[in-house]
Formats: sequence, structure tokens, C-alpha cells
Amino acid sequence: MVIPNMSALDLSQAIHSKAVSCREVALAYLQQIETHNPASNAIVSQASPEVVLQQADERDAQLARGESMGWLHGIPQAVKDLVAVAGFRISHGSPLSDPLPASADNLMSARMRAAGCIFIGKTNTPEFGLGSHTFNEVFGATCNAWDRSKSAGGSSGGAAVALAQRMLPVADGSDFMGSLRNPAGWNHVFGMRPSQGRLPRYPVADNFIAQLSTEGPMARTVRDLAMLLSTQAGYDARSPLSIAESGQAFTQSLDASMKHRRVGWLGNLHDYLPMEEGILSVCESALETLATTGCHVSTAQLGMSPEEIWDAWLVWRQALAGRNIGAYTHLANWRDKVKPEGQWEYDQSLGLTGHQLMQASVTRSRYYQSMLKLFESFDVLALPSAQVWPFDVTERWPQHINGQAMDTYHRWMEVVIYATFAGLPAISIPAGFNAHGLPMGLQLIGKPQGDFELLQVAHAYEQAAQSLIQKRPPGV
Repeated sequence: MVIPNMSALDLSQAIHSKAVSCREVALAYLQQIETHNPASNAIVSQASPEVVLQQADERDAQLARGESMGWLHGIPQAVKDLVAVAGFRISHGSPLSDPLPASADNLMSARMRAAGCIFIGKTNTPEFGLGSHTFNEVFGATCNAWDRSKSAGGSSGGAAVALAQRMLPVADGSDFMGSLRNPAGWNHVFGMRPSQGRLPRYPVADNFIAQLSTEGPMARTVRDLAMLLSTQAGYDARSPLSIAESGQAFTQSLDASMKHRRVGWLGNLHDYLPMEEGILSVCESALETLATTGCHVSTAQLGMSPEEIWDAWLVWRQALAGRNIGAYTHLANWRDKVKPEGQWEYDQSLGLTGHQLMQASVTRSRYYQSMLKLFESFDVLALPSAQVWPFDVTERWPQHINGQAMDTYHRWMEVVIYATFAGLPAISIPAGFNAHGLPMGLQLIGKPQGDFELLQVAHAYEQAAQSLIQKRPPGV
């Protein structure tokens, strides 16, 4: 039994049946981290081995008394470094952050702790989570699990690499502009952006407008993905827009017939989105595999102009990202300690008016209605999870795609906004590799609050693509 290679659910069963002890699990993962993390830099702010083993012994003592905290009992976890976990620093990847440890968990961390996990550290993220490339001035860059000279993606890059290299059994992340989906695709794991409101967030400064970002699960199997979502999800009155449904719904079997499921392939939006060579063909190959499950795959088309959606998206993005940077502008010389992309977001936000935000909201509302219309013909929509293959880890962001200049630092990730802006659930599934052995993901986008049905489709694909899914990074 090689503990780090086990799925999280299998590991949970082994712990509860006492086939392995929580101490043995902790030792196995500590060894895996010692082996792989120095080169990948995925896990940061690590707890001392002594503290981790002490907690593992406490979990074993609970089991000896017949007590289990939940399915995560004794399972190591490292939470994304944008999220508060009591006893760990929350750096946001920024030199401006408070060096002191957080005094309390946020809501998601509290739910995971209550389910029995042992927090062993944090996972690396870009500064303030900005940009889909995990590097910062506090901890440095995280390297791709399949090629250490390449980007891990982001902003949940540390989580994706830790998963791929078996340093964690499951992981959490957050997704504003593909931050769960892009790194999942680039590291050959599953990453899910749940429906808006599926995972309530607390504490937050704003409960009503700042809804483009959501936390969510990452895993190496779809069943593990669903189980972690079952722990993270569920209504909380302190988050007034949260969905009034228990996370228990995601513990059900994912087995289902795909015979009448209709999948709409959006591709590159009829040549609107520039994409590097090979991405579309790899994703189309994954769709062919999905079709073997019984799904009917055909071409789909957005119901409104992508340019109009992008322009409205920029207004929302700048308003929300600019406010996050604005929380630090009272500090002396703050510009010297914030990366240029963060300064740009803040400066752009200063010129926005309430009228512009409302106009963008009207456009967003029309876009949502157009997606509802599209879902009359399809159950799931599909897009690549990125427009470029993993790029050199020393680059800040891709300046061009196929000769077309990117006019913002995140324009190369435009492909991910279509789920986010409509508040729809989306999963990045491993689609395949290019000739250089670099991974790519395929986004599957579900109907409003159709998270469980989306998981069923991803699960069916996983069963049909086992030989692809089970590939491991070099040296793992």
C-alpha cells in the first residue's frame, strides 16, 4: 500500500478500518513533501513535523475510542494562501501582509477542520491571487508538476502541483478568472468552480457584490472532488447569497446514464479566441472520449457578442480587484511592494463610476439570460481551460498568442470568464498532452446550480479515460 498514491476516499476508508494509522499517513505525506516540494515550491508556511505528528496521534486516539470527526479524519491538508487558517500566516503572496498567524479559520477552513483534517501548511499563490501564474515576492514561483521549467498556472497553482505530485490527497482553491480550472488543466488534475453561492464565504468585507470569486475543490478523482465539495458547501446565514442546500447532496453515487446528455462544444468561439497550436485538437480528442459514454457532442455558439461580455467583465474585475489592493494603499510606499499588475488593477478601478458598474451589470444580466437560452439545447458546454500551453516559469504572462498582442495581463485567460460571469458551475477535466508532454484541461460548464449533474458527466468521462487520467508526472 503506497499511501500517497491512494485516492482520498480510499485513504479515508483505510484510516477508519485501521488498515493504516493517522501517524503512518502523516509520515508518508511528510516524506512526499520532503522529496518533491523543494523543487516545486507548492507548499509554503509548513507546520513542523512534530506538530503534525502530534495531531495525527490525537486522531488515532480518537479512533481508538470509536470517535471519528468525519471523512477527512487524519487526512493532511494545506489550504490556499489566500484563506485564513488558525495558527498559519495568510500571506496573500504579498510583502505587505501581516506576518502573524491568523487567529481563526474562515468558514471553509472551519468546515474542513470539523471534518477531521490535519492542516500541515498553505499552498502557494500569486500575489493577491492576481494572474494565472503562481509566483510572488514572499515565497517565489511554483513550478509545473510535469516540467519544472514551466508555469504551474494559478492562482491555485500550489494546490494543483501538490495534488499532482501526491503531496496532498485533495486540495482547495479559489476561482475568479480560472484559478481552479487553469492550474488543474496544466497539472493533469480535476478542479471545480462551483455555482455562485454554493460555497458561502465568511468573513468577507462585502456580501452582495463581490461574487465573482468562489472557493472550491481540487482532486485527482471526481469522487474525491465531490466529497470535498460536500464538506465545503452548504448554506450559512452570514452569507446571504449562499445556496440553501446541504453539501450532503454530493455524497451520493455519481454513476448515471449519459445517453441523453447533450454537450455543446464552443471551441475558440468561432475564431474569436486566439489559441496556441494543438489545444483545440487535444480538447476535441477528449470530447470524442466523452462521446463514448453516450453523450451527444455537437457545435455550440454563444448567444451574444464575446467582445461585449469582455468589456463588461473588465468593469466588474477592476472594481473588485482594485478594492482588494485598495485595502493596502494606506501603507507607506505600498507601490514599491505591489506588482505592476496589481497597481494597474487599482489605478483602473479609481476611474470607474457607479453608472459604469450598473451598465456592466445589465450586460451581465443579458448574458446570463442568453446562457439560459443556450442550455435549452445543451446540458453541458465545453471550452479549453486555457488558450496557451504552460509557459516558461520566468515569464510574467504571455504577451502574444499566435502573433496577437494581449492588451491586459489576463487577456490570455479570457476563455474562463464565460462560466464565472454567469455564476455557473464548471469543472476542468484532464484532456491530454502536447508533443512536449505538457498537460491541457477541458472545461465542462453546467446549468445554473447544476453542480451534481456536472460531476456526473465528469465522472463518466473519467471512467472512459482511465489510461489518460492515471498518468503521473515524471518522478512521481
